Amino acid sequence: MVNIPKIFKYNEADSAGLRLPLLPLRDIVVFPYMVVPLFVGRDKSIAALTVAMNGNKNIFLSTQRVVSVDSPTAKDINKVGVVGTILQLLRLPDGTVKVLVEGKTRARTKKFLKKTDFFEVEVELLDVIDETTTEIFTLERNVVESFAQYSKLNKSIPKDLVNRVTAITSPSKLADTIASHFSFKISDKQKLLEYVDLEKRLLLLLDLIKIECEVYKMDQRVKGRVKKQMEKTQKNYYLNEQMRAIKKEMGTGDDSANELKELQKRIKRKRLSKEAASKVRQEFKKLKMMTPMSAEATVVRNYIDWILSLPWFERSKVQTDIDKAETILNDDHYGLKKPKERILEYLAVQCLIKKVRGPILCLVGPPGVGKTSLAKSVARATGRKFIRLSLGGVRDEAEIRGHRRTYIGAMPGKIVQSLKKAGANNPVFCLDEVDKMSMDFRGDPSSALLEVLDPEQNYNFNDHYLDLGYDLSDIFFITTANTLPEIPLPLQDRMEIIRLSGYTEYEKYHIAKDFLLTKQLEMNGLKDYDISFAKNAISTIIQSYTREAGVRNLEREIASICRKIARDVVKNKENKKYNITSRTVQKHLGPPRFRHDQMETQNQIGLVTGLAWTQVGGELLYIETLTMPGKGKLIVTGKLGDVMKESAQAALSFVRSRGDYLKIKKELFEELDIHIHVPEGAIPKDGPSAGISMCASIVSALTKKAVRRDLAMTGEITLRGRVLPIGGLKEKLLAAHRGGLKTILVPVENEKDLKDLPAIISKELEIILVEHMDEVLSHALILNEGECLFQKSDLPIGIAPIENDQRISLN
Repeated sequence: MVNIPKIFKYNEADSAGLRLPLLPLRDIVVFPYMVVPLFVGRDKSIAALTVAMNGNKNIFLSTQRVVSVDSPTAKDINKVGVVGTILQLLRLPDGTVKVLVEGKTRARTKKFLKKTDFFEVEVELLDVIDETTTEIFTLERNVVESFAQYSKLNKSIPKDLVNRVTAITSPSKLADTIASHFSFKISDKQKLLEYVDLEKRLLLLLDLIKIECEVYKMDQRVKGRVKKQMEKTQKNYYLNEQMRAIKKEMGTGDDSANELKELQKRIKRKRLSKEAASKVRQEFKKLKMMTPMSAEATVVRNYIDWILSLPWFERSKVQTDIDKAETILNDDHYGLKKPKERILEYLAVQCLIKKVRGPILCLVGPPGVGKTSLAKSVARATGRKFIRLSLGGVRDEAEIRGHRRTYIGAMPGKIVQSLKKAGANNPVFCLDEVDKMSMDFRGDPSSALLEVLDPEQNYNFNDHYLDLGYDLSDIFFITTANTLPEIPLPLQDRMEIIRLSGYTEYEKYHIAKDFLLTKQLEMNGLKDYDISFAKNAISTIIQSYTREAGVRNLEREIASICRKIARDVVKNKENKKYNITSRTVQKHLGPPRFRHDQMETQNQIGLVTGLAWTQVGGELLYIETLTMPGKGKLIVTGKLGDVMKESAQAALSFVRSRGDYLKIKKELFEELDIHIHVPEGAIPKDGPSAGISMCASIVSALTKKAVRRDLAMTGEITLRGRVLPIGGLKEKLLAAHRGGLKTILVPVENEKDLKDLPAIISKELEIILVEHMDEVLSHALILNEGECLFQKSDLPIGIAPIENDQRISLN
């Protein structure tokens, strides 16, 4: 046996020619002074052991770089290893060998020798000098203290091992002995083996021990928590078993088992989609393996209940009798021609085609015009169930799609919840106030509605809670909104927009007479009493006590009168006749709250009657213009918006450019200030449709020609004098009719909008289509007999002079 000294210095002559068989190791690093048993199974490794046993029993032990390599080469084996001595060798029956080796000293491979049966290498011994400097002494003491601390944490380390380690005087042996008792990473152990410098080795060992202490502490904390949880679970299980045994002894039976049987029967009876049936079977199988009282079992049970309670294939029988549906719609609502036509068209298609996707309509209009009540009537007319979901103020996407089951208290979204209540998968679904949704950090519900309201996607709607495809394509979706711009454009694109304008006074009268009066008399217990409302009474309520596009306030005022009559009936206990007239209305409701502008009593210079649109209907808009000495400034007042101010500037520029044609002296534009005012200055006003009205007012003020008091006008003006189309024409014409005006000037491009005007109104109005501002002035200004407003020789091409008595009537 080669005698390897305990402490030595490297000498080239001593190590030259030291040839040893090599034993490649896997998952272990052998340190000097370490005795370790090894199980050897590879042929080359067994051959190397045999050669060593036949010789001096010395062998070179080195660790493989990659554990998974079964036939390593020189590149796969670390160069630095340990020269060891075989203490004992035992051949096992399965052909493997158990060997006990002891590490002696570090060595490095110089070269591999050519051997076919086993690895043989030429090695050089590495010089390790045990110097006891101050730094090494300090490190040595810290290493021993850290090891002692670790031994207190890890009870598997023998108590006397710390004492034995403390008694070691060699710092190198101390480091190797301690390192051999830790389960460091193989790469870290190899570094410790390769470090010949004692200070570096002790420093690395100290860091590794401290890391191991922290890891062990954390591991103990985790194990403690897991143990507590397991103890709690075992305790619950034990108590549940005891309760089950007590119930069985008392003869009350096993409720949980009965519930599972009942649930299984429901699953067999329920008709589900293929995906839902597979999911339910999976969850039920999981439920049977759980403890009934566990929280997870409750979650799974609720999930199965939700799937079974949904109407997957349950449908309402759709009413396809178009005449009956039309009668129901007309009984419930007066007017609303367009939405009624669209619903009847859908029913006609339903008669011809068995499977038709439910339409997605969006009713847009001011409050109180009957959007939501129309959706109820659609359900009644088609024989479907009715669901209403208000989206006003909704800002969480989960309200539509639901929460995932990972959250405590998770539930499906409102769409799925509503379908469960309805009990049918083809209801009329009213999504109310779709323009009132908002968004925040929780998501954008309007984006979630894109899938719900898209006919190409909603046949496979995925709720986060269910995580299953659900068919929404049979649902008749009706959404309602007050204003269209508040709805995102992608959502608008998925819906068929139907606009509901405000009711005319004529329509309000019929709604009040045919619907509201009967309803309020019944609600206030006056159905059996002789009460009548005169026509002028209803008109007075509409004109003087309400200002709205719909009929909600009208119904409130009628209800107020009915309550006062009910009080009088109870107080006097007389069954007398009550005849409500205009004077009676003022007695019950007090002084009139609103006034509607009426036609002026005389023709005036600079005063033009324009027309305005508001959310509650049309209004008359008076425009006044005065001239005064000044420097040619234009003053605009009346709380006007930027667009309206620009219209006034454009009108003035047109008049100045046409001054010669209009017989207006150029000096007037430099010597006079022009002040345009729109009364009711507290109310904001904006829009381009007052352009021709302002222009006519300016020309009237400068030419001192009065404007006809019985004429109103609306239209946008350009710098060339063209009259452009405007919006809200129906409401504006109704306001003109209400104000007693007979002649209305309208842009020629708005001729198509006149079809929406009720026939009874159009018969009483003279509507004149105009294309240029010269036509407007010819109709609006009052001229002396035989007088012409324009210089005839200077008229622009294509504009003929229009005499004062010429009219283009659409009657």
